[in-house]
Amino acid sequence: MTPEELLEVFHRRIRLPDSDTIPGWKQELDGPVHRSYLDGEGGGGFVEAPRGLGDDPDAVIARQVEFFRDRGLSFEWKTYAYDEPADLGERLTRAGFVAQDPETLILGEVDAILARPGALPSKVRLRDVEEPADFHRIAVLMNSLWNNGLERIEERLAAESRMFPDRLVVTLIEDALQGPDGPALTAAWIRFHPGTGFASLWGGGTLPEWRRQGLYSAILAHRARMAKERGYEFLRVDASEDSRPILQKVGLHAVTTTTPYEFTV
Repeated sequence: MTPEELLEVFHRRIRLPDSDTIPGWKQELDGPVHRSYLDGEGGGGFVEAPRGLGDDPDAVIARQVEFFRDRGLSFEWKTYAYDEPADLGERLTRAGFVAQDPETLILGEVDAILARPGALPSKVRLRDVEEPADFHRIAVLMNSLWNNGLERIEERLAAESRMFPDRLVVTLIEDALQGPDGPALTAAWIRFHPGTGFASLWGGGTLPEWRRQGLYSAILAHRARMAKERGYEFLRVDASEDSRPILQKVGLHAVTTTTPYEFTV
C-alpha cells in the first residue's frame, strides 16, 4: 500500500471512531472533539479533533481547557499536520498550551517487517514482562531517557497490563548474565485495537551504551510477530527522530507528522 492509502485507512479506522484510546479511560465526544481521560491521582487526558473544529475553533478549545481544569487534570491535545484549521497549533499556544517535540506518524503492513532478517545479540535476552518488579525497571529506563515521571510510567503501565492483558503486551531486553538484577536495556509495548486491523507500538527507548546493536530492531520484530499471530495487518508508530530511520529502513512509511500540545493545570 502507498503512504497515502495507509493514511486514509488509519484516519477512517482509528481516528474517526477514536479506536486507539487507552483501555479503561473514559471516552466522550464534545462536538467535534474526541476526549479521553482518567480521573484521580496520576490521571490525565487526551484530546484530538479529526473532523476539524467548526466555525468557532477558539470556543471549542476554551471548552476543553475548562473541562480539564475543573477536574484538575493536565491533558494533551494531539494534532496532525493535516488537521483543520491550519493554524490550530497557533490557537492552542495562545490558549496556554505548550508544544512538544513533533513526531512522525509511521504506518505500514506487518509483513514488511517480518520479511526482513534480524538477530538478537547473544549477550542479551528478550522476554515479555510478567513480574511486577519489571515495570519499575522499565520506568527507571524511560524516565532516565525522557524524564517523564517514574511513578507515572510504572503505575499506568502496570495497571493497564494487569487490567487488559489481552490488549497490551510489554517486552524488555536485559543483559543475559545480570537478568532481573540488572537494568532494562530497552523496553517497548504493543497495544492491540480490536476490529481495526491496527496494532500500535510504543516505547522502544534504549540505554545509550546499548544503541546500534540491533536491540530496537529485535524488539520491533518481536512485536510484529505478535501482531501477525493475532491477525493484525497494520502497525502504527508515533516515531521520534531516533526511531524513524530504523522504521523506514524495515519497510514502514512516514505518512504525516504529529505534534502534541500540553496543557498543565
